[in-house]
Amino acid sequence: MKRQADPYRDLEVIDSRAPRFNQATIGLLATFAVTTGLWWVLGVLALQLLVGLTFGRRFCLPCLAYFELVQPRVGEGPLEDARPPRFANLTGAVFLTIATAAYAGGVSWLGAAFGGVVAALALLAAATGFCTGCEAYKLGSFLLGRPFVSCPLPPRPE
Repeated sequence: MKRQADPYRDLEVIDSRAPRFNQATIGLLATFAVTTGLWWVLGVLALQLLVGLTFGRRFCLPCLAYFELVQPRVGEGPLEDARPPRFANLTGAVFLTIATAAYAGGVSWLGAAFGGVVAALALLAAATGFCTGCEAYKLGSFLLGRPFVSCPLPPRPE
């Protein structure tokens, strides 16, 4: 399979299916953590998102699973600008960190609320393609006077 963009080097774009795979993973695991009371899983998810954002897609376990196991079998999806999904991951990491801190501090209702929000929005995005964090990024760009313009995509091979 020939890729239009290398998932580990062309960081300005991303296969549009990759964020949905990541959102499904985060959503399912966050739901599991909140419903079972295994709140430390939320901390692991937050850490995983932060590691991926800091060190790149090679260190993001759901990204590796998608790019190495799923994408070779289903092909590369349409490419999109990577900035909105990156912002959504950062927002998810912040919410998951707050959830973990709340659980650790004995305020389990607050931890469940923040963990539940992440679970619900991640599963919504995975199921429908509507990414709240991505839309927040675009709205924030507009409010800051820099309307969102997608970065140029790499040329299509002939």
